[in-house]
Amino acid sequence: MAKSIHSMIRVLDLDRSIRFYHEALRLDVADKFDFDDFTLVYLRNPEADFELELTLNKGRTEPYDLGDGYGHLALAVDDARAEHERIAALGLNPADVKEFHREGALMARFFFIQDPDGYKIEVLEKHGRYK
Repeated sequence: MAKSIHSMIRVLDLDRSIRFYHEALRLDVADKFDFDDFTLVYLRNPEADFELELTLNKGRTEPYDLGDGYGHLALAVDDARAEHERIAALGLNPADVKEFHREGALMARFFFIQDPDGYKIEVLEKHGRYK
């Protein structure tokens, strides 16, 4: 059986991205590998084995075109409203908290933020499928 281990995104400024993911989502550097042409940084927290891999292609100065195929990363938190307030206090401009209801019951409570390179991140409250 396959096990999900990481998702990779390309970034322009490692320090800026590491700081963002640490402050906004409490992900810390688990490993860093520097090569001649690129650097890989793996971020994680104690909540899960799954990691976010940041790839810096050295010499790249132009922002990446995210195209229309990329959707978002998603992380689960205990309290979406509390995390929204915390992230807003950091000046990271989260979108409004939204709720989806299905058959009269709460299905999901969530909001989105964007990282420094424009990647969208959904922050979902632990509920239903995401506990």
